[in-house]
Amino acid sequence: MEVALQSSPFFLGVEYLAIFCCGMAGGLAAIRKGYDVFTIIITAWLTALGGGIIRDVLLGAVPPVGISDRVSVLTALLAGCTVAIIHPEVDRLRWSMFTIDALALGLFAVNGTSKGLLHNTSGMTAVFLGTFTAMGGGMIRDILLNEVPMVIRDRHWYIVPAVIGSMLTVPVWRWHARGMISERAEMALDVAIVVLVVLLRLGSVRFDWQLPRAVPRAKAHLPRVLLERRVHHRTADRPERHGDGNDGNDGNVPRDAHGGDAVAAHGRPQHGGR
Repeated sequence: MEVALQSSPFFLGVEYLAIFCCGMAGGLAAIRKGYDVFTIIITAWLTALGGGIIRDVLLGAVPPVGISDRVSVLTALLAGCTVAIIHPEVDRLRWSMFTIDALALGLFAVNGTSKGLLHNTSGMTAVFLGTFTAMGGGMIRDILLNEVPMVIRDRHWYIVPAVIGSMLTVPVWRWHARGMISERAEMALDVAIVVLVVLLRLGSVRFDWQLPRAVPRAKAHLPRVLLERRVHHRTADRPERHGDGNDGNDGNVPRDAHGGDAVAAHGRPQHGGR
């Protein structure tokens, strides 16, 4: 038994195209940093195949595909060499490159999850493996170039479509393994999952879909006993103040011209600025 999308020459060619474009995107990031040709090629290779290397190492499937599959390795290295020459043109094809990157996200998520299930992992483990396959190369690229990883930097949906695609792949693969659907039906459903991942990724950027952030709150609600203990500790740790015995001022609070506290008179301490 093998991964459905890799059993078809057409989809295998699409996967190599995704590897090539991911490699060019990684090499372009190194070019923008001003690195040499060798670094550009290495960055392209790690961007295109780094996620698969992480997946195979976690599965114990060594040597990983990223160094054992000759066609994949040569495709990634060729992408680095190509982008080193035509990087001005590639830099202008931003939307096209972005679309193919989204396609690679869906393909790698489905293939990574399926390969995990082929090695008899649980569904949850397979979802993690599919997600690592989809985003691992980009994380390695950003860490290598001293950048905040895209999965954190990009506020649009990046990891979410990969997780959804990986989760949907699990029941489809199991239906085929139990004989509930044919291989052709499995392939059709896998293609539908890839299309869904692409649409979610592109739609999040086109319509500015973002996940909610932390709930804005300024007050903490704690148990009464805990609050009393905090107040007690603050009182015990507060140093004693000794005034001069005349006006009750301890020498630390500034006075205004009329003998009142400057903080009370003006509503806030004065620091010489706004």
